[in-house]
Amino acid sequence: MLSRVYSCAVVGLEGVIVEVEVDYTNGLPAVIIVGLPDAAVQESRERVQTAVKNAGLNFPRHRIVVNLSPAAIRKEGPAYDLPIALGVVILAGFLPQESIEGAMFIGELSLDGIVRHTRGVLPMAAAARANGFKRMFVPEADAGEAALIPDLEVYPVKSLAHLYDHLSGRHLIQPYLPPNESLEPLFIPTDFAEIKGQEHVKRALEVAAAGGHNCLLVGSPGAGKTLLARAMPGILPEMSIEESLDVTRIYSVADQLPAGTPLLKYRPFRAPHHTISHAGLVGGGNIPKPGEISLAHRGVLFLDEFPEFGTRVLEVMRQPMEDKVVTISRAKGSLTFSANFQLIAAMNPCPCGYHGDSQKPCTCAPAVVTKYQKRISGPLLDRIDIHIEVPRVDYEKLSGNKLGETSETIRKRVQTARDIQTQRYSSIRTSNIESSNIVCNADMRIGEVRQFCQLQPEGQSLMRAAMSQLNLSARAYHRILKLARTIADLAGSEEIQSPHLAEALQYRPKLMMGMG
Repeated sequence: MLSRVYSCAVVGLEGVIVEVEVDYTNGLPAVIIVGLPDAAVQESRERVQTAVKNAGLNFPRHRIVVNLSPAAIRKEGPAYDLPIALGVVILAGFLPQESIEGAMFIGELSLDGIVRHTRGVLPMAAAARANGFKRMFVPEADAGEAALIPDLEVYPVKSLAHLYDHLSGRHLIQPYLPPNESLEPLFIPTDFAEIKGQEHVKRALEVAAAGGHNCLLVGSPGAGKTLLARAMPGILPEMSIEESLDVTRIYSVADQLPAGTPLLKYRPFRAPHHTISHAGLVGGGNIPKPGEISLAHRGVLFLDEFPEFGTRVLEVMRQPMEDKVVTISRAKGSLTFSANFQLIAAMNPCPCGYHGDSQKPCTCAPAVVTKYQKRISGPLLDRIDIHIEVPRVDYEKLSGNKLGETSETIRKRVQTARDIQTQRYSSIRTSNIESSNIVCNADMRIGEVRQFCQLQPEGQSLMRAAMSQLNLSARAYHRILKLARTIADLAGSEEIQSPHLAEALQYRPKLMMGMG
């Protein structure tokens, strides 16, 4: 009697339903698994046999074939242990096939039958609901994550024996009920109020946060670039529930969800070291996994010592910065991961770090300075909206007790500007499917720039002069308009005024940096 149990695979960021078929065949006692399984799935034979025995059930002494369908999709990881064990238990006649109708099962088994945590539960639960499953049995540790998907009964399973008792009607498992969580206050690791001086840099970061713009901080060692960048999450607007689910899905697939945190509520802040490989940054591997730029989706990717990153590593970021997604192509097919991140980069102006410093002389030859700065290509710099110099802070400001504006105060202004943008783009989102990804000014494409970033006559003459003097590319022109739109939103202005445009132009790279 063939038994069928439904489970799920994760391909990219999406769940794909997998049918686990178990049947007897002629031959010596053995368990054979077919359907493109990897080593972890093949090893489930030993885990399943021992777990069934330790659950107090007899493992049938037959030649058993397990087929994971569809066979064309590669099955990886130990999530199929529980459905395979359940298929064997049904095949042996311990449970009727009807007991699992309309249900999906996932989970890794330990040798004593305990059901362990499995990665990617959130996209699996979404796939279960989309395919009409009413019930889902998941490891107890992952029940909170699966319960984020509405209209799906989630059952937390402690062990195989626990599940057997439920399906046979002896001791029923109660569906998981999410606890009523009170909203804890936003954790701010570094408050802007603690950072002395650097008012114009704080203003630039406020503009960056309000419109989702990329930003490059240039300055001498010890001027506070890293501290300012690490204070950035404290002024970013809160994530909507859709954004939270979006980010949580990526972390679930990458198996980076913190224990006991089914839903990520704060924007991610990723700060990879400059020795990272390009696969580590954009994603990849034999079975492609999300990289740092996807883990920074809807949050901040901070690259300290920007020129020290490998040239190839930096260049592969150009396309994701423009398209907000990264596509990883392999011979077996291509996968797309979300990568709508905000880049904050920090660099010294030269190898010794003191080129243009007011107090310490630079020891680098001019050719060395130019070579160092040219490690970052023009096309990549063109994709960074805000270039800001971070000067050293003088003694009076450092030793003074005067505190600046708190991150909370700045965040309220940023949130107001983002609310204006949400309202602006909600109308075009409904009318145009492609516009559904536009949540802030940095996401605008050329059509939206033309619609929402119109200049007054004096603004046009200012822009014309800037185009010829700064030799701006077409991309730079559009980026300046998006930036001016954000500055106008922060000021609560419907139209882009000349002062807004002038401030946006100030954030272009300076010629002295060798980047103009």
